[in-house]
Amino acid sequence: MKMNKIIILGGGSAGWMTAATMIKTFPDKEIILIESPNAPTVGVGESTIGGIRDWTKYLGIDDKEFLKHTDGSYKLSIKFTDFYRKGTEFHYPFGQPVIDGNHAKLNDWWFKKFLKPKTPNSDYAECHFPQMALVNNNKLDYNKDNIIPFDFHKNTAYHFDATKFGVWLKEHYCLPRGVKHIEEDIKDIKSDENGIVSLNGHSADLFIDCTGFKSLLLDKTINEPFESYNDLLPNNSAWATKIEYNDKEKEIKPYTNCTAINNGWVWNIPLWSRIGTGYVYSDKFVSDEEALKEFKEYLGRDDLEFKNIKMRVGIHERVFVKNVCAIGLSAGFIEPLESNGLYTVHDFLLKLVKVLKRGNDISQFDRDTFNISAKARFRTFAEFVALHYALSHRDDTPYWREIKEKQFDKTMNIDYTRFIAGFTNLIINRMVQKKYYLDEGISCIATGLNYFPLYIQDVLGYECQPKYDLNKTKENILDNMKHLDLQKNRWYDSVKNEKSLYDYLKDNIHNDN
Repeated sequence: MKMNKIIILGGGSAGWMTAATMIKTFPDKEIILIESPNAPTVGVGESTIGGIRDWTKYLGIDDKEFLKHTDGSYKLSIKFTDFYRKGTEFHYPFGQPVIDGNHAKLNDWWFKKFLKPKTPNSDYAECHFPQMALVNNNKLDYNKDNIIPFDFHKNTAYHFDATKFGVWLKEHYCLPRGVKHIEEDIKDIKSDENGIVSLNGHSADLFIDCTGFKSLLLDKTINEPFESYNDLLPNNSAWATKIEYNDKEKEIKPYTNCTAINNGWVWNIPLWSRIGTGYVYSDKFVSDEEALKEFKEYLGRDDLEFKNIKMRVGIHERVFVKNVCAIGLSAGFIEPLESNGLYTVHDFLLKLVKVLKRGNDISQFDRDTFNISAKARFRTFAEFVALHYALSHRDDTPYWREIKEKQFDKTMNIDYTRFIAGFTNLIINRMVQKKYYLDEGISCIATGLNYFPLYIQDVLGYECQPKYDLNKTKENILDNMKHLDLQKNRWYDSVKNEKSLYDYLKDNIHNDN
């Protein structure tokens, strides 16, 4: 398959992110985006995770260039409330944990938990991630030297209005660089054994499907089978709305808050001018009307506009078929927990770039390479999200009781050659390795949900591994525990004079508001 002309079908954040990526990578090729003037956007993706910075760096997009126009803010962490049991909470901060090899080694926090059982599980993130001092004090500053080794670019992601983000990419990045924009409804799709021939008479070598859950090309035209993830994830619906601040200076936070309630969970995403919130639930346990009532009661508001979203959870068996590649919701969707809506967009796009950059010809091996890597990443992330449910001990509603008793053994395909952030990682770390590899988010999620890799029987019978010096005396353990606390306190002391998140944004991003 030759590739000189690319048509992207569908706008929104996924479509314009795709157009931006293609024109950046192939400025000499013809890039066309076709979208319906009347097509509604889902509007998912107001919260992102750290991987988006790889994509913005690739495109050369500076924060200040788009956050001002997209109601944007910064995000350092995700907070989970009431997931393990009611009354519990923990954070999953971005970036690498700090391990001081001279004092605080890999398993020291769990030793601390053994000797001081009342230590809250939320303390784990505070002892290993310096940005938690910022998070818990609602502060932010660019000067990383004040909180060593906090790195502003590696340890932050974004909150922004996804619809405005798509518009900004269109007007400020894509069109000025030569992307051709066509507004029309697709009424005529021609296809043959090689894939799509034309859309309303517009021909191309490669068609990228960004039509959302409709998946007009990959699903409706190519008829690629869809693989449901109902075996992993319980939710399939959401209600979403927007609320105003009562006190922006206090309410704008550098993290997304996820709170588990009766039949799912509620997100809270603080943007610069308002808060985006929604209720993700399973219609197996509650009707849409009952869920909306529950959501209104949770918010204490019934005077808002609410949008219902039906989610198809899973992914097509192949994402790149013939001359059609799907990006975003048209390829698949996990659910909003862990902010994966835009994650799969920029992750798949960077993978697609690697395939397309190989040459002007695209072979079946190239497609297979993309499909294998994209699906592996997607499944791994889905398993990671599923852990938030699988590790819960809530049993206060039929929804949570079913999750607590749900069998995941068919998905626990233990392969000791793999190391992923899902069930395999969790089981090997706890049952075999007896430690978490702290460069994975799984350490924060599992610890927050009271699932530790190391227990007292393991400590007593542990054969010393010289690399980690685990066979220490109680005196040394206590000394290292003290070091963890001193390190945490030092980080908290270092942020006392830092700017509040509100002041930082007002001074550096939204300084004309």
